[in-house]
Amino acid sequence: MTDAEVDDVAAELVYLTGPPPTQGPRVPFVCPNVHSVSNMWGPAGPAARVYEDMPYQPFSKADRLGKAADITGTAFQSRGNRFQSMFGAGDAYGYYDESGEKSFSLVHSKKKPEGFFQRRKWQNRTSRRDLFAARDDRRLAGMGMQTLSKAAKNRDRDRSRLERRYQKRWAGRRRFTPRAEAVERQASVDIKSSWQILEEMDLGRLAKLSIDVAAPKDLLTCGELKFYDKGFDRVTVKQERTVPGTNKAFHNVTTTDDPNIRELAKGEANVFATDAILAAIMCCNRSVYSWDIVAQRVGDKIFLDKRDDSDFDFLTVNETSHAPPTADTDSIDAPERLSMEATYLNRTVSQQVLQQKTPGYKFPSANPFTDEEEGEDASVGYRYRQWNIGTGIKLVARTEHDAVYKDKEGRTGFMNIKTMNEWKPDPKMDWRNKLDTQRGAVLATELKNNACKIARWTISSMLAGSSKLQLAYVSRANPADNRQHKILGTQAFKPKDLAAQVNLNLKNGWAILKTLVESIMKYEPGKFVVIKDPNKAVLRIYSVPANTFDSDDDSDDDEDGLGVRLPSDDGEMPNMMNA
Repeated sequence: MTDAEVDDVAAELVYLTGPPPTQGPRVPFVCPNVHSVSNMWGPAGPAARVYEDMPYQPFSKADRLGKAADITGTAFQSRGNRFQSMFGAGDAYGYYDESGEKSFSLVHSKKKPEGFFQRRKWQNRTSRRDLFAARDDRRLAGMGMQTLSKAAKNRDRDRSRLERRYQKRWAGRRRFTPRAEAVERQASVDIKSSWQILEEMDLGRLAKLSIDVAAPKDLLTCGELKFYDKGFDRVTVKQERTVPGTNKAFHNVTTTDDPNIRELAKGEANVFATDAILAAIMCCNRSVYSWDIVAQRVGDKIFLDKRDDSDFDFLTVNETSHAPPTADTDSIDAPERLSMEATYLNRTVSQQVLQQKTPGYKFPSANPFTDEEEGEDASVGYRYRQWNIGTGIKLVARTEHDAVYKDKEGRTGFMNIKTMNEWKPDPKMDWRNKLDTQRGAVLATELKNNACKIARWTISSMLAGSSKLQLAYVSRANPADNRQHKILGTQAFKPKDLAAQVNLNLKNGWAILKTLVESIMKYEPGKFVVIKDPNKAVLRIYSVPANTFDSDDDSDDDEDGLGVRLPSDDGEMPNMMNA
């Protein structure tokens, strides 16, 4: 474009828009004074005086914004928060005057908690008719006339009954029963400083094991058994039987003192025990009290024994109960005296329920523990059996039968007889009131309070091959006297059925025994002690010196050869553990 053309375009623009405005004087830019504050946040200088007397609302990241800025919709998710303030009442808007702070307090806005019947709205609904009736009653009361009709009184009475009924029901549900304080129990044997702990087994882990074991093989049978008197099946609370004393001799010989086991140890078997020792090991996860056994490894053979001065053969009373006996030693209800009483009854009743005049059943061999000086032997039959547990473990154990019986077809069967004793009647489960009508409830209570003891009886019966387990219910004639007892009834079970009822798994018992034997076989020959911890679900194996528990002096009880007899006049139970 030429210069002439440019001038023409500028002239045309001036014509269209008019002449440019006249430029006035320029105004200089003045920078405002910016106040810098290093010790606070917010306005400073003259602006700070504007907000000096205004209350300040604290804010944190956890606070919700106002409804106008709430774009997430969380305020409307709950119907209760739909019309609620986003900032809530409380100390946020509280004004505190330094001079009168002690005398100033906010009004408590928290809603008073409602009672039980205020919360149940349906119980307090009042109809319009009742409201008008109440207003009329007040008017009539002012004139000295009758205020309530008969129908109104009936409604009032029904409402009161309903309230009392619900109060009783809910009060029973809310009742709090405090737990019994934990008792620190003592171990069954004093653990010496020279003992070395080798292994610790958790009973919870052992309870998950299981193995199958084939049927046993009978090696030897000996002893003589009496027949069971079926007349005791008809014993009831109204036709109770008195428990007399007995002069029969009982023998609890440990494994290494058994002459038959010593002879069988020359064979191929490598583990030896008794049914009582095996039952204690197999039921270790049910036991609460402490117990111990001695394991002696001689070459490649292991002998499981009990100590001579131990309480292994004494029965426990309410071991697994929520409130086990804890009376002092001077009381007849002390745990030690109850244990002696239960053992005494278990042996005495097992001989009382037999036919004394009828000839018994004899095994091929005689009783190996007969002693003429001790008197007549109790009815007992010994069966020596062998099991192949696996991994080269062949077990030989001495098992026992208490009696024999005849079934309906005339066949002879073996049985074990055990006794459950009532030492302090429970007001809710008194045997004399419940045994004949609610025997199942009585049995369930005993299975709960004596789970370990009944499990041991069941295991012993299954190991011996008994086809029946007879339980006798025995109670004190007087709760304050532990010397007079009455048989209130009997009940028969098949050992397998009772094992299923108490949730007892024999396969788990074999697995526990196998684990224990394999643990002992890992160490060099010597003497070991297996102890159930008194306060924990733990089984420990200790290595002890070879002369531990050895004694050259026999106890006075062994020298006297005392048998089972009644308690003395001072309430003491006799020593019933003859070896």
